[in-house]
Amino acid sequence: MSRPLLLVSLLLLMVFTSQFEWNQPLVNEVEARPLVLSQKQQYLLEKEESVKEKIILSQEKQIQKLKTLVQSLEEQLLACKGKDDFVNDTAGVSRGTLTCNKHVP
Repeated sequence: MSRPLLLVSLLLLMVFTSQFEWNQPLVNEVEARPLVLSQKQQYLLEKEESVKEKIILSQEKQIQKLKTLVQSLEEQLLACKGKDDFVNDTAGVSRGTLTCNKHVP
């Protein structure tokens, strides 16, 4: 019984090794193709990354400008509220809102 078991195991071993040998050249061909395309793809990816960085920097600059504008508007609003409170306190009359003469830049 040992001999048939040995023959079956050898047969299985041969089948498995032959499968690996047949698949290996196909895998090497598939791996070779991306290497040829990788230089073009790498160039395109680098260019795309550069464009994305430029867009992000531009957006960050716009965000910073908006932040300074919001801060300026908040300061103007506080100044207007302060003037309104002062006028209401000195006149003793509730006038509602007081418009400031400052213009938004």
